[in-house]
Amino acid sequence: MLFKDQVDFVRQHIKKNKLRVFMTVLAATMGCAFLIVLASIGFGIQDTMRKEILEDQAITEVEVYTNDGEEFDISKIGAVEHVNAIVQRTNMDAMAVSQIENRSLEGNMLLTNFAEEEKSNLKLSEGRMPKKENEIVVGYQFAESLLTDAERKEMEQSTEEDAKPIGGYKESLIGKKVSMSLQSYESEEAFSETWDFTIVGVTEKPAKDWFVDTNMLLDESWKDKFQEVYEANVGGENTDLFFSSTKIYTSSLEHVKSVTEELKEMGYSVYSVSEQLEQLDVFFMAFKIGLIFVGTIAVLISSIGIFNTMTMAVTERTREIGVMKAIGASPKLIQRLFLMESAWIGIIGTVLAVIISYAVSFLANWILPMVVGAALDEDGFQDLSITFSLIPWQLVVIASVISIGVAMISGWKPARKATKIDVIQALRQEL
Repeated sequence: MLFKDQVDFVRQHIKKNKLRVFMTVLAATMGCAFLIVLASIGFGIQDTMRKEILEDQAITEVEVYTNDGEEFDISKIGAVEHVNAIVQRTNMDAMAVSQIENRSLEGNMLLTNFAEEEKSNLKLSEGRMPKKENEIVVGYQFAESLLTDAERKEMEQSTEEDAKPIGGYKESLIGKKVSMSLQSYESEEAFSETWDFTIVGVTEKPAKDWFVDTNMLLDESWKDKFQEVYEANVGGENTDLFFSSTKIYTSSLEHVKSVTEELKEMGYSVYSVSEQLEQLDVFFMAFKIGLIFVGTIAVLISSIGIFNTMTMAVTERTREIGVMKAIGASPKLIQRLFLMESAWIGIIGTVLAVIISYAVSFLANWILPMVVGAALDEDGFQDLSITFSLIPWQLVVIASVISIGVAMISGWKPARKATKIDVIQALRQEL
C-alpha cells in the first residue's frame, strides 16, 4: 500500500466522523495553546528583566572593589588579557558650584582619565571628548538644571500638583565657558577661588527616565589643585576628601567571564552584568521548566480525548480491519494507519495552537499595559517596554514535540489493539 494511499485512507475515515474528530482536535489545540501561552509568560518576564539590566549597565563593564586598606594595582590589572579600558572616577567630598552667565548649579564633580573614558566608549549626545586640561564634559541634564535665582525660588514655591519644568539653559552648551568653585558641605558659601572651563561634550541621555545626570567630568590632573584649595579654606589635612570607583571594560562580552575570574584570583571583589545575567538565566530556566510542566498536564488531559477517539475508531472498523488482514495487510501497516490518524490530530491541533498562541501573545502585550496602567492610574505605564508574553521558536519546537508526541502515544494502544483483531471474528461481525 503506497504512502499516498495510506494518507487517502486516513483522510476518508476522518471525514466520516467530522464532529468527533473536530472536538478531539479542539481539545488538543487548547492543551497545546495553554502550554505555549503559560510558558511564554516566563520568557516575557525574563526578556524584560534582561533588557532592564542591559539598559542600566554596559555589557562589557566590570565593577572592581578592593578590600579595606588595599589599593588598586592599575598596571597589574591592565596587563590582564582582554582588558580594554580601566576607568577610575574620583568623587570629591565637596560641592561643585558652576555658573554660566546669571545661571548657577550646585552639583557633583568627577575626576577621570579621558583617554580611558574614550577607550571605554563613553557615549556623548553632542560634542567631543576633551583634549586639553581645561576642557570638560557635562551630564545630559546639566543645562536644564542651570537656574537663575528667580527660577530657583519659583521652583521651591511650586507644589507637586502644579510642578512643571522651570527655566534651564536653552542654548547648546558646546563651546560655552563655565566658572566653577568649590564649596564645603558644612559651609553656606563657596570658596573664593574659581576656575574657568570650556564645555566640549555632553553625555547621552540616561537609560532610566528617573535618573538625572548633572555631573561634571574633569581631567584627573586637577586633583592636587582642588585638594590644596579645599585644605587652605577648611584648614588641616583631609585624607578622606576623595573616593574612587573603578570600572573595567573588556574587549567583548565573551571575555567578561574570563576577566572577572582572573580579577577574583588577584584578590579583588568584582561585579559584572554577565554574572547577574547568568544568575537570572538559571532562575528563569527553572521557572520556565515549571511552567512547561504545568502546561504539559493540560496536553496530557487532552490526550484522553485522542485515546477515546482512536479506541472508538478501532471498534467501529473491526470488520474493515478483518477484510484488510484477509487480503494480506500486515499488522505493521494497520498499526501505522491508526498512528497516522492520531498524529494527524496532534499536528492539526499543534498548528492551530501555535497560531492562537501568537495572537494571544500579541494581544496581551498590546492590551495588558493599558489595562494595568489604567488600574494603577499611571498614564505612562503603557509606554514602558514591558513584555508580558514572548514566544521564541524554541518554545514552539518544545510544545510541538510534546503535543504531537503525546498524541501519537495516545493512539499507540488502540493501534496495537487493531493489529490483534482476529480475522474470522472480524468478518463475522455485522456491518
